[in-house]
Amino acid sequence: MDVMGDKATLFETGRFVQPSQGDAGEAADEAAEELRQRLAAEAGDVEAMSVLGALLLRRGDLDGAEPHLRAATTAGDRAAANNLGVLLHQRGYAEEAAGWWRIAAVAGSAAAAHALGRHHRERGDEPAAEYWLRQSAEQGHALGAYALADLLEHRGDAGADDWMRAAAERGHREAAYRLARALDRRAAAEGEDGADNGVALLEEAERFYRQAAARGHRRAALQLGAILEKRGELKEAGRWYLTSAKDGEARAACALGFLLRDAGDTESAAVWWLRAAQDGDGNAANALGALHAERGETQTAERWYRAAMDAGDDNGAYNLGLLCAEQGRTAQAEQWYRRAAYAGHREAANALAVLLLQGGDTAGAEPWFSKAAEAGSVDAAFNLGILFAGRGEERIALRWYERAAAAGHTEAALQVGIARLREGDEAAAERHLRCAAGGGSAEAAYRLATVLDARRPPEPAHELGEPVHEKSECEEWYDRAASQGHRRAQVRVGMMAAARGDVVEAARWYRRAAEAGSRNGAFNLGLLLAREGSEPEAAVWWTRAADAGHGRAALRLALVYARRGELAEGQRWADRAVTLGPDEVSQRAARLRDALREELSA
Repeated sequence: MDVMGDKATLFETGRFVQPSQGDAGEAADEAAEELRQRLAAEAGDVEAMSVLGALLLRRGDLDGAEPHLRAATTAGDRAAANNLGVLLHQRGYAEEAAGWWRIAAVAGSAAAAHALGRHHRERGDEPAAEYWLRQSAEQGHALGAYALADLLEHRGDAGADDWMRAAAERGHREAAYRLARALDRRAAAEGEDGADNGVALLEEAERFYRQAAARGHRRAALQLGAILEKRGELKEAGRWYLTSAKDGEARAACALGFLLRDAGDTESAAVWWLRAAQDGDGNAANALGALHAERGETQTAERWYRAAMDAGDDNGAYNLGLLCAEQGRTAQAEQWYRRAAYAGHREAANALAVLLLQGGDTAGAEPWFSKAAEAGSVDAAFNLGILFAGRGEERIALRWYERAAAAGHTEAALQVGIARLREGDEAAAERHLRCAAGGGSAEAAYRLATVLDARRPPEPAHELGEPVHEKSECEEWYDRAASQGHRRAQVRVGMMAAARGDVVEAARWYRRAAEAGSRNGAFNLGLLLAREGSEPEAAVWWTRAADAGHGRAALRLALVYARRGELAEGQRWADRAVTLGPDEVSQRAARLRDALREELSA
């Protein structure tokens, strides 16, 4: 049994609680106090014998303390009986110690009742343990209340919570921490059940975490730091992480490192990660590995990833796989991915499946995708959708896309939106396209804009002097897609600008689309330039569009060359327009080609 409680509680006297002084001053005062108590004890003062014995016991002088404690105990001093029990317990005489504790407890010593209760619990006599611990707890002894709560909790007794709370309220830091953890669990459970009491429970949990942390409980300081960080109170969170880390809590040192990294102080972050990693924190070892990998120090990164793996962190094997894959070491990457995947790492399972798929092993990839998806990997669910879509199994593919989309996967939401559009379910399509567009998909933004555009009533003719209309929602989505580089959206934005008479804006968007490879953008830019009298430059853009397969651009070029008198070149482009179509263009181009041929043969 370890020494129980602080000095005042253990020795049942407040005489040793003195104002803080310098070390030398405290030593001098203690020596003077010891001399005074020794003289009084030699004169037969029972209380002095008890206090002197306690003082020597605290110092570790068991031989010097024992005669004074025995003498005071014989004279009926209950504090001496309790401390004599502590001394005998330290010597290894547990049964004799229990006898003296019983004497002190019967005389009303709460500390002795606590010690006796723990003695009985260590020997498996729970009824006796409960009796004495309850005696101690009911007298207001914090250690007794905590030990009683621990016993009752072990048995699943509902009364454990009340005594744990009593111990916490009396300043027991471990009780405060355990109570806070219990409140956390209750809040989580009530949150899942839809109850409204979760916030109040979390607030109370934070209060007890704070109480325990203020008394030096390092895990409570860690939890308090995490709560504050989640709330955005980073400065205070950092202070508690620092307190916990200095007390040896590796997880706090790791968390402090991430906080410093996010603040831009990578060097200080590395110091704390190193400290945590050396104490066996796999997460910190992974962070160090990633830091060195970013610097191109791959050997050092690999060493830290291996350290993370040795610490039991499966992310170490996964990160080793990523490192090997980046270096083109495919066989080693597969080995590490497999190791992490077999340990249940879902992203490693997905990465392994991707690697196998890239190597042409579709049959080997599918079960790993499935395993990862079932474990909650959103990317794996999306990849399964791609896999089944490639086989033409659209219904199964859609099911996986829907699963990934429900978890917030942008591209999966786009695929679901496209599928719903094909089915004619415009409402469902719009819902998924909005999710994908909001997640940053330019294609989704464009398709959403087309859906909204189709519903838009035709605008009345713009009258001179009327204010320019505000942009509709569909125009805003076209703009967003265009700004993200979507070529068809850029062409559409250009067309809307041209319809408003804003030639400069229209030309800007057509040019951006054309330079990105859009044949429609090049054709429309050519039309705009031709209307502005720049037919030579227009011909340059029509040539680009025609070379990319745009039939109307080829027909325009045939007409340009025909007007210039370059009949052979005109005929060549007319032939190309006939081939490219569409039908209306092919028919017009055929008539022009025949006319040019007759002109040439005349």
